[in-house]
Amino acid sequence: MSSLEKTQLALGFMPLSDCAPLVVAKELGFFQQQGLDVMLLRQNSWATLRDKLHAGLLDAAQMLAPMPFASHVGSGVEALPMRAPFVLSYNGNGITLSKALFDEVCEQLQMPAEEVLLEPVAASTLADVIAKRVQCGEKLKFATVFPFSCHYYQLTQWLEQGGIDLKDVEISIIPPSGMVTALADKLIDGFCVGSPWNAAAVRLDIGATILTSNDIWPGQPEKVLGVTKQWQEQHPNTLNALTDALRQASEWLKPVPNRFEVARWLCQAQYLNTELDVVAPALIGSCLTKTGVKPRDVIDHTLFSVKGQSNELSIEQGQWLLQQMQANGHIPATAQHDKVLGEVITT
Repeated sequence: MSSLEKTQLALGFMPLSDCAPLVVAKELGFFQQQGLDVMLLRQNSWATLRDKLHAGLLDAAQMLAPMPFASHVGSGVEALPMRAPFVLSYNGNGITLSKALFDEVCEQLQMPAEEVLLEPVAASTLADVIAKRVQCGEKLKFATVFPFSCHYYQLTQWLEQGGIDLKDVEISIIPPSGMVTALADKLIDGFCVGSPWNAAAVRLDIGATILTSNDIWPGQPEKVLGVTKQWQEQHPNTLNALTDALRQASEWLKPVPNRFEVARWLCQAQYLNTELDVVAPALIGSCLTKTGVKPRDVIDHTLFSVKGQSNELSIEQGQWLLQQMQANGHIPATAQHDKVLGEVITT
């Protein structure tokens, strides 16, 4: 512990269920065991979190898996060399439609909600609704949490696989905790967001969650620990201690009963500030779909480790993320993927 370059750390996180490893490491003293005094600082948006990390106001942060790559190559921000030494979570997202839009889909399919929601719902079920909107000079409005996010790529892939032309819909950016309010205020028709905000929309009876990211990209990294290259080079021992504590937390989160316990902690005001019946389902393998409809079992809805894999990003996972970014025009086709991967993943 005496070799640590820094012991007091400020870690940024977003109010999402998959900040759980950070919360576990704090609540169970894993950080302290490593000689670290960690402050967990809740942020209002992914852009704010990124900017504070870049400015050195945060030592490290929970980040969307594509974010370190975007910062590293200068997508949406001035380029800053980044490192992503640890995967914090896998899966965890969902696509939710407004109650009005889902009811319209059920009416067109001439099927009751409980039958429609037995399986993940394809975007092709929206084709007629979207066509009618376009004829009236309108578009369905969707939201995701950040441009450089698995949410954005999952939403666009889902739409395109359903034969939907992206020019026929609108996609806006809203912070995760603002999604439910935007849906309630009818500013959007649907969203792709992480737990617990899909469940919150269902509990309020204003939305129906039609599929999860596990249905689209099973086992893919969702959140990572992000640090700047400069910080990593100045604090190598501290970073090792930090990742060791997070690895211990990820191991602790493997049993389902422990994930229910962390759900109780996450409900606290300093973390998610919401109800247990909103937070717990996704953590214990249950997807709330719609009020009055039986939840769908999604065993791997939200994971903090994957069997047979370490919590470090693999080259294959990094390549996959860069391919999604390139397909969505977020990095140039000329980007040197191998070079970027070697720099961001290597610690």
